[in-house]
Amino acid sequence: MLEERSAGVILFNRAEGLQFLVLKYPSGHWDFVKGNIEQGEKEEETVKRELFEETGINSITLHKGFNEKVEYHYYKKNKRVHKIVSYYLAETEQKDVKISFEHLDYKWEGYDNVLKLITFGNSKDILKKGSQLIKNLAKN
Repeated sequence: MLEERSAGVILFNRAEGLQFLVLKYPSGHWDFVKGNIEQGEKEEETVKRELFEETGINSITLHKGFNEKVEYHYYKKNKRVHKIVSYYLAETEQKDVKISFEHLDYKWEGYDNVLKLITFGNSKDILKKGSQLIKNLAKN
């Protein structure tokens, strides 16, 4: 079985209340920014590179202490792939998005709307955990 490793980011902005960035993928699903880790690259480097490539956003603050892994299987060219995605939590003040050719649309939305938009349950779980950490950070 093939193994594929990716890194993704739950990106949020507090300019107009707490909002999260989600992208619409060509298959029609909504999800967070993520991409394959290139050889010799650290996960945090992948997050920053993918975020810039897919959105044009280049100024973020990664929140230490949040690294959630999601594992699933899918088929690529009739071969089963075991995919592991490491998600990070990051904040930005940038709201302007220059969407890449890889996506159809993007939205900055509040927690409840993002929870409805996101297609996959594992991404919803990651959002819940990230949102809880943000609430805890706000208390401190």
